[in-house]
Amino acid sequence: MWVIAGVLLGAVLLLSLAGLHTGPHTHLAAGVAGLVGAGWIVAMVVEKGAATSLWVLLALDLLVVVSLVLTAWRALTGPAPEGMPHAPLESSFGTAVTDLAPSGIVQVGGEQWSAVSMNGTVRSGGPVQVLRADRVRLEVWGEEAEVDHAPVSFALTPISPEALLP
Repeated sequence: MWVIAGVLLGAVLLLSLAGLHTGPHTHLAAGVAGLVGAGWIVAMVVEKGAATSLWVLLALDLLVVVSLVLTAWRALTGPAPEGMPHAPLESSFGTAVTDLAPSGIVQVGGEQWSAVSMNGTVRSGGPVQVLRADRVRLEVWGEEAEVDHAPVSFALTPISPEALLP
């Protein structure tokens, strides 16, 4: 049982170190491995009794898991850190891979991105310019966008002041 616990905790260590190079998804994988390891340690406690060393190992494992998951969550949902080695996307030009009506896929700088057209439907193959990058979604301006001129029908109806009172 100790060998399996050691393998699981070793996987947590290796995945967390690999996550420094491969990114937050690997940190999430390390967190999952840590949760499996915590479950294994709890099974050892149930089978062998409440040894102090097992409780300490469980506490340390859970501390590492929580820190890994929080780190991964912040990296996946928060803004990009300053000084990240990436080319700015704003003002870059690209091509629509799929029709943007208004959402679709564009290729900018050799990479494919999820995008939203801000000025109408852009057909596949049409040129686009990036207005704004929001995490993994780009807001683009279609150079040859087809603007939807469908009439909008609505009517205003007057409301009496008595209808507004409770």
